[in-house]
Amino acid sequence: MNYFNFIVTIWLKFFFLFTPFFALTMFLAMTRDSSEQQRRKLALQITGAVGALCFILYFFGNMIFTLFGITVDAFRVGAGSLLFLTGIQLAQFNSPPATSKSEDDIAVVPLAMPIIVGPATIGTLLVFGAEIPDSQQKGLGCIALFAAIVSVGIILMLGSLLERLLGQRGLNILTKITGLILSAMAAQMILTGAHHILMGK
Repeated sequence: MNYFNFIVTIWLKFFFLFTPFFALTMFLAMTRDSSEQQRRKLALQITGAVGALCFILYFFGNMIFTLFGITVDAFRVGAGSLLFLTGIQLAQFNSPPATSKSEDDIAVVPLAMPIIVGPATIGTLLVFGAEIPDSQQKGLGCIALFAAIVSVGIILMLGSLLERLLGQRGLNILTKITGLILSAMAAQMILTGAHHILMGK
């Protein structure tokens, strides 16, 4: 098993699952009147909140499925459907209106959840966590998840710089590309889940 390729593959999946460029666009719009120091502080708070939410979902997916009597494949189809809808919304995304709120109001809700960790992300994280029974792969997936969370945090920390370099149009284009990637991931999840259900696996 190539550990490096495995980590990179999972990292990319998690990275796009967090819709980083859409999150950045919303982050910039909601902190339009904030100073650079306030933005960096808020980015750290968001990263911490996202990390806590994601690791809980990643490690307790099997327990949740057992508790509710839901199979992983059934959840693949459901989560994939939500992810597909998210991908479509991102592909059609236009710039949000400029808003400004208190940092305490937006760090966890709505930026950490549901903008970064929304219903589709929650479902997909549960599936990813539950479908990796091997403890070694679980640990590697944990590293990849941590790297993806840090990557999103860095993007938020560098938000003002990226906005100047890319402009709003560039961010919108990256958001739409993210939507297309998520739609493809969703289609794969749905097809895998449906195939396993039909084959009785």
